Amino acid sequence: MKHYPFIIFYMFCNVFIYAFHGSFWVYLATFFAFSSVIVWGSFDIQLGYFVNSITHKRTKLKEVTLTFDDGPTEFTPQFLDLLKEYNIKATFFCIGKQIEKYPETFKRIILEGHTIGNHTFSHSNNTGFLSTSKITNEIERCDEIIFKVGNIKTNLYRPPFGVTNPNIAKAIKKTHKKSIGWNIRSLDTITSDEKKIYKKVTKSLKKGNIILLHDTSQKTYNVLADILLFLKERKYSTFTINSIIKND
Repeated sequence: MKHYPFIIFYMFCNVFIYAFHGSFWVYLATFFAFSSVIVWGSFDIQLGYFVNSITHKRTKLKEVTLTFDDGPTEFTPQFLDLLKEYNIKATFFCIGKQIEKYPETFKRIILEGHTIGNHTFSHSNNTGFLSTSKITNEIERCDEIIFKVGNIKTNLYRPPFGVTNPNIAKAIKKTHKKSIGWNIRSLDTITSDEKKIYKKVTKSLKKGNIILLHDTSQKTYNVLADILLFLKERKYSTFTINSIIKND
């Protein structure tokens, strides 16, 4: 977590500017620079600015991991069929209300040996503006549903949209979660071109990459089929997120 040291640095800069009679514009420029870092740190989970998230695996092996957010959905069974065909285990960060909607699919994810992570109860669009208590409630409600439907517990958590801030950091600590990020973002929820999504994932693939996908559309399913073929041809093996935690 880099937030608090940076605040101290910002305060030191203000004292320095004051001591040398800096102008209003210097103060303003410093403030905007500070604000820009805060915003950047909130939306880029790889920075670890507010929360130390796992974003890759340190490994010498030619291996990567597939993670799927926002399910289960009506499309998830197709994804499971494809993963089973290639004998690949993935990690699914599930939304509580989606588990309630598709309980049998959720049970199948577990039955077929995939790893489950918490992705909050509702995946609120206002996640970045929620209080610590509300975020904690979102995480705990999802945990309750995961246990009720799947009879399992998980210490894995992925912040919706990858957004982090001090409130989310406190909620993660309070619920004893491990924050899981990524270092390959497919952008499959905002890009309609399947070729662009495929290229986004494969063009810079490296050992230990954590790939972010969503089991929420036919489009991503089609891309996944090509990605799995790519991994097979390039002789990549796969790991699941819980294997990192066990070896951490």
